[in-house]
Amino acid sequence: MAIDQYAVFGFPIKHSKSPAIHAAFAIQTGDAIEYSAQEVSPERFEQTVTQFFEAGGKGLNITVPFKERAWAMAQNHSPAAKLSGAANTLYLNDQGQLCADNTDGKGMLRDITENLSGQIRDKSVLLLGAGGAVKGVLPSLLAEQPASVCIVNRTLEKAQQLSLEVGGVTSACAYEDLKNASFDWVINGTSAGLSGGVPPIPTSVLKPSSSCYDMVYGSGDTAFQAWAKCHGASKAYDGLGMLVEQAAESFAIWRGVKPSTAEVIASLREQINSNA
Repeated sequence: MAIDQYAVFGFPIKHSKSPAIHAAFAIQTGDAIEYSAQEVSPERFEQTVTQFFEAGGKGLNITVPFKERAWAMAQNHSPAAKLSGAANTLYLNDQGQLCADNTDGKGMLRDITENLSGQIRDKSVLLLGAGGAVKGVLPSLLAEQPASVCIVNRTLEKAQQLSLEVGGVTSACAYEDLKNASFDWVINGTSAGLSGGVPPIPTSVLKPSSSCYDMVYGSGDTAFQAWAKCHGASKAYDGLGMLVEQAAESFAIWRGVKPSTAEVIASLREQINSNA
C-alpha cells in the first residue's frame, strides 16, 4: 500500500525540524506517512508544487521565502490565509482544487496562551516587522482581542499598509517613534534574529511586567531573548513552541486528528540544547 507523502518546501531548508516533528505526530496517531524537507529553487517553486500534487502528494508546508507565492497559487483560501496573504499549508480538496491555509498564527497563540500561560486579550502588543511572518500571525492575534497592536517596521510605509489592510485595533509607526510608548507584549517577527541581530528598539518599550516573544528559535537564547532579559523584560520566550504548534495544526488539516505537542516540544528542546 502506498504511503501518503508530505513535505516542507523552502530555500534553504536543511535546518528544518519539520520532518522530525511530523514523524513524532505520526507515531502518536498511528498514521503511516512520509514527510520530507525539500529545498526548492525560487525559479522552480510553482512548477515543483504542481508536480508534487500531480504525483499524488497529500500536503505541503511552505516556509521562507515562498509563503506569499504559495498563497497566490491557491484557488481556495482559509480565513486566516485570506487575511494574511500568506500560506504555510497547502492541500487539495475533493474537487482537486489547491487550498491554502496559514497555521502560524494559531500556532503562536496556542503556544503563548496554552503552553506559556500568557494572555493577549486586553493587552497592548508591539509587533516588530511587517513581512510574511507578521502577516501570518496578525489574524489570529487580533482574534484574541488585544487592547491594541502597533506594527513597527524599518520602512514605515510597509507597516502603514499592513495596518490599513487588517484594520481593527492596529496602528503603525517607525522605530524612532517608539520612545514614549511601552507595551505588555513585544513580539519579534523580523528576520534579524536569523543573523544574530536585534531590531533597533528603544528599551523604553519594556516595562517590568512586559513579556517578549521571538518567532525564531536557536540553541540557547535568541539575540532578541537576550536583549529582552538584559533590559528588564518579565519573561522572554523563543518560537520553538510555535513551530511545533503550527505543525500540529497543519497535521490536523491533512489527517483529521490533532496530535498532542507537549512531549514533542520538550524532546526538540532537549535535542537542540544537547547539540549546542
